[in-house]
Amino acid sequence: MDYNPISITTALMLLVLFGIVWIFFGWWLGRKNKSLDDFMLAGRNVGLAFAGATAMATWITSNTTLVAPQLTYELGIWGMVGYSLAALGLILFAPMAKRIKELMPKGYTCGDFIRVRYGKTAWIAFLVVSFCYAMGWLVSLGMAGGVLLDTLSGLSYNVGMTVILVICVGYTLLGGLKAVIATDYVQTIIIIVGVLIIGFVCYQTVGFDRVYEFNKEHHPELLNLLFPAAMMFLFNNIFFGLGEIFHSNVWWSRALAFRPGIGKKAYLMSGLLWLPIPIVTGFIALSAPVLGLYPDSSDMVGPMVAANLLGDLGAIFVFIVVFSALASSLDSLLAATSDLVTRDIYNGLIDKSASKEKLHRISKLVILGLGFVTWLICLPKITTLGALLNFTGAFVASTIWPIVLGLYQRRLSGDFVTAALVLGTISGLIGYHTIGFYVAALFSCIVSFLICMIGLLVKNDNFDWQRLQNMEKSQ
Repeated sequence: MDYNPISITTALMLLVLFGIVWIFFGWWLGRKNKSLDDFMLAGRNVGLAFAGATAMATWITSNTTLVAPQLTYELGIWGMVGYSLAALGLILFAPMAKRIKELMPKGYTCGDFIRVRYGKTAWIAFLVVSFCYAMGWLVSLGMAGGVLLDTLSGLSYNVGMTVILVICVGYTLLGGLKAVIATDYVQTIIIIVGVLIIGFVCYQTVGFDRVYEFNKEHHPELLNLLFPAAMMFLFNNIFFGLGEIFHSNVWWSRALAFRPGIGKKAYLMSGLLWLPIPIVTGFIALSAPVLGLYPDSSDMVGPMVAANLLGDLGAIFVFIVVFSALASSLDSLLAATSDLVTRDIYNGLIDKSASKEKLHRISKLVILGLGFVTWLICLPKITTLGALLNFTGAFVASTIWPIVLGLYQRRLSGDFVTAALVLGTISGLIGYHTIGFYVAALFSCIVSFLICMIGLLVKNDNFDWQRLQNMEKSQ
């Protein structure tokens, strides 16, 4: 069904306005970036308010506002609850963030940790897994921008996707992590207020009782607590969320950028604040059939319902909320992935003697390159947002136990970690293709766990934590 409550002209005006404001903001903040630490890690001096906001805003992705409603629309209440439990990733990462800051005061990336802790082979395997996931997430965010504009305004998918990528690449390139964190703070306020308003209007207009009775009669499977695929998705998504946060440089870079003592508080606070968001967006999705809305693409059910409830002006509001959610994640991922490529691939494999000034320049070029590659992959729009996101779960869940055990256990060795990463990822991909997306992360996590446990039983390594403290000397 065609439903374009925003005119193409209005959509373009909003994009131009966002572009000017955010890019200027990035330039203004970027003027104070004097070193590699300033650009990559915001001077390692981020306080609690900005720390909590950037963690929450980054986790409130376009997937939270688009895929969470989609999964509720397809899987019912277990889709809603399952997605909300991804908050456990942020909550459980809280003590790990403190540990990371203590162990690696001079570190830059999660790759730094894997390299020093487990050795080169495990490091390369980890980089492959991490980069595959990062590109999958980048592409899903780019696609989300195009789909959003196409649905709400009729602006072509390719134009919308291109413009949003240009905006995010622009201010990230100019301002580095400082610009990312500062814009995240503003975007967090917009997202929280926006979701609460839309949820309240939906409750007032439709109500819980009406949603329940309608779906009970016409779509009872959405309310079925014994829906096997949905129940498997719940557990799968928990491991997906843990793997994504535990391994991704998006979250490690923040842990390293926060002031000492801030990381644990920031991640705990952001996880608790994020948890109800998918519940609210899921309820909005369950209201769609009640309102007679059946979108051609289920990943746009949330914005379509919201725009229907709030009218034409409300559709503009929906656009601002979803754009903020998208940008707050896209900018973070661009910055963090650039750090990983610059520090681990370029500095670690290509030019080990590169100065910090050169790495600063390379980092900016990498941001441009990542933006361009993402744009190329997004052009064909090969799949839905949910399908792409869940495909990447097969990769990240294999990293959970190597990260957790590596931070607290001296005994686990690099050869078993390499096997856990490779075989865990392969098993997740097999599960994805043979059974379904709802088991990919689950299979990956289980196989990785078994291999790591065997490694702890058969080997007795005694890693020296001081090697992480002296990271710059151990390259």
